Order: sequence, then structure tokens, then C-alpha cells
Amino acid sequence: MSTPANSRKKAIQPTLARLPPLTSLRAFVATARHLNFIRAAEELHVTSAAVGQQIRLLEDYLGQSLFHRARGQLHLTPAGLSLMPGLTDAFDAVLAAMAQFAASDHEQPIRVSVAPSFASRWLMPRLDALRRAAPGLEILVDASTQLTDLDTGDADCVIRYGSGAYPGLVVDHLFSEAVLPVCSPGFADLHSLWAGPQAIEGVPLLHEEGAEHDHSCPDWDAWLRAERLSYRLSQGGFRLTQSSLVLDAALAGQGLGLGKIRLAEAEIRSGRLVSPFGSPQSVSFSYFFATTTHKARLMRVDLFRNWLLTEAKSLQTIEAIVAESMRPQEMLAAE
Repeated sequence: MSTPANSRKKAIQPTLARLPPLTSLRAFVATARHLNFIRAAEELHVTSAAVGQQIRLLEDYLGQSLFHRARGQLHLTPAGLSLMPGLTDAFDAVLAAMAQFAASDHEQPIRVSVAPSFASRWLMPRLDALRRAAPGLEILVDASTQLTDLDTGDADCVIRYGSGAYPGLVVDHLFSEAVLPVCSPGFADLHSLWAGPQAIEGVPLLHEEGAEHDHSCPDWDAWLRAERLSYRLSQGGFRLTQSSLVLDAALAGQGLGLGKIRLAEAEIRSGRLVSPFGSPQSVSFSYFFATTTHKARLMRVDLFRNWLLTEAKSLQTIEAIVAESMRPQEMLAAE
């Protein structure tokens, strides 16, 4: 007596256009390997019901039963036994090809477009950590504030300081930013800045302008207003086009600057930069990672993105960084 599956047995002339669904073939190979729907589902990260449905679709396509149960155990039918070796070899070949491609993708340098200040102050000091996290990954850093078209291949991904509104891209928020008055310890001593913000009168100030500056970041006038202070600002000082130049000038004892805390973290922790007075003021802009949907699938981009997100999660809070910018006596006074 013929079974329903045997009655539907088809003579199939295989072509690429007439192959059964790949999902059904994967479900068959996994189930044939384990002879268990639950373990096959675990391998494929789906439910056992979904695996069973795919097997039924393949049996319907072939017109033959591929499995039968005997005493609670799953077994391959003669049709299943005939089909398994060829499909197993085929999927092994596909996996080998994908592994080879992933390895070659890993070997290509990742091209990252990033603002110059972020590159020099945040990314460069962490390249050893990236090397340890992703051995063999090469990175090509394009330090620029110019707009980057990721679709043309100029870069694989970007790190930008902005609003995060990048339509059509895969975007991850890395961390926020705030500014704080910073200078060298010697400059603070020379101008008696530890006495309080009133000492700002007549002190050379550092001003940030240019492409890296954003309107949400306060200038000195806005910072004083937010602190409810009113002092006459010096007409001297320097106007600088990059955030890193403000920090460089402050380190060199050339003035008091409103430094971006995330970029100044290493110098604050080492004591090379201090904040003699004032509190941090948050800015609206943050640091973001962005790439295209296609490039997000590349192994080199995925490795770099995951490393960035891990580094971002491990950062100290802005409050903890600010605490390190204060001298011991100022910390005691704050308590």
C-alpha cells in the first residue's frame, strides 16, 4: 500500500531556479545529523516546531518521507539516507567558502573616518587595546571633518561627534560629552586660579572655533552665564579650530580652556591638566559610530564596532573624571 508521500513522489530535474528552499535543506541536514528536532532547532537558533515545518515543506517538495519514528526514536528513511551525504558535503563546502571569505575580509584594513581631535586624543591611545582584542586587524584612520560617503567606498565606517541623526545608516551611541575649565597646574598656580572663578578676570582664555565646534557646546560667555557668574573676560588668549588644539595650548600653559572632558581624560587622570574651579556642563552632541547596513556585516567592521562599544561601556563616568581634576585640598573643601 502506497503512503501519501510515495504517491506524491516527483521526478525533479534540479536547476538553481527549481531548488527547494535553502531553509528547508538546512533544517534537513541539521535534523539528519542529530536525529532530534530539539537539538537541530538549538543549532539553527529556531524552535523545534519551525524545524518540523521546514522538514514537511521539503518532503512535500520531494514527494517522499525523509524521516520516520520507531519506538520514540527518529530515523532516516531510505530517501533521507540517499539525500544526506550530498547535502552534508554541499553545506560543508559552503561553510568552508564563507570561512575563507571571512578570513580574507579580516585581513583587509578597516578604513575609519574620524574627527582629528577624537583620533588623536581618544582613538590613538587605545590602538594597543584594539590590537589585543582583534589580533591581525589593521586600521586605516582618516582624520577629517569632511563629509564621508560610505556608499562610495571612501571609508567602511565613521565616528562622528554630532546629533546622531544619520538616516539610512546603522548608528550606535558611544558616549556623551561635557566641558570643563582646564589648564596646566603651573598656569593655575601662576594666576591664583585655585582661589575661585573670580580669578578669571584678566586671565588668557582659549576659545574653540571651526568645524569641530558645535553650537550646543558653551563658549566662555555661555559657561559663565550657566554658572551664574559675571566677570570681565580677558581680550587676550587664542582662538583654535580643533578641540585637541585647545588641550594642547592648555597643556603648554598658554591659557585656560573649556576642554571636552572625554578628550582630556588621559591628561586629567595623569594630573597634567587640572580644573581649578567650576562644574562640567553637558553638551547636546555625543560621539556616534555609523556605517551602512551592508558594511555592518563585514567581519572587520563588526570586530571594530564591538570593540568600540566595549570600550565605551568601560569608560569612567564624567563625574569620576572631574573628581580627578581637583587637587586634594579642593576635594576636601567640596566634601
